[in-house]
Amino acid sequence: MIDIGVNLTHPSLLDSLGENIEQWQTAGVSNIIAIASDVTESQKLVNISQTHPSIYHTLGCHPHHADNWDSQSSSIIKQLYSQSDNAIAIGETGLDFNRNYSTQDNQIKAFNEQIELGKALTLPLYLHERDAEEHMLSILNNHFVNDIKGVLHCFTANKETLKRYLDLGLYIGITGWICDERRGHELQDAIKYIPKDRILIETDSPYLLPRSLRPRPKKNHPRFLPYIANQAALYAGLSEAELIQITIKNTKQLFNLEK
Repeated sequence: MIDIGVNLTHPSLLDSLGENIEQWQTAGVSNIIAIASDVTESQKLVNISQTHPSIYHTLGCHPHHADNWDSQSSSIIKQLYSQSDNAIAIGETGLDFNRNYSTQDNQIKAFNEQIELGKALTLPLYLHERDAEEHMLSILNNHFVNDIKGVLHCFTANKETLKRYLDLGLYIGITGWICDERRGHELQDAIKYIPKDRILIETDSPYLLPRSLRPRPKKNHPRFLPYIANQAALYAGLSEAELIQITIKNTKQLFNLEK
């Protein structure tokens, strides 16, 4: 299995990294994609991947940190890309109008510039969206004529929203939200409509611990990806083995991991 979403610089994962790698590989997770939330984390992930080749990573700036995106950021990301064999996407980028930790204007600016980075480096986009669906769709449609190469990470919405993102050509990332008996009902229904060649799985660890996981640990971890795969397969109407093989193939295809 490949976990396409890990916040690796969180202390619960970065501390004792070697032990954590052993744990998730023992659980059947061969590789992870570590998510960068800003330029500083992007540099850290370049360094980590140089000594841990099973760790792929993104380069970019989460909308929460868009206020820190400046005139030098794109150049720095390009330089970091030239230093890393395991940089495979631009992001986590997008819009988050739910919390607005950065101004909406700065989020939009950083998003537009990272889209241009993705084009320049021919890398897929690693996308985040919360309460900004119309703005996100408008910006993406302004930049692309044909299908967009990228993934909408941590999708939690309904089948109507799903269709709009699928129509753009995007892949869809499924997290432990699928296990949530309180808030996961729309996703549990929507997953049936994701084409087999567009579905990916992720933990978003150490966040989004599956609520139905027992015994209940304190934080999420890539070693729990098999549990998410099991639940995603259940609601998608697939066998667990089939879903795992599909998602491995899709991950390699989207992120060009067989180069």
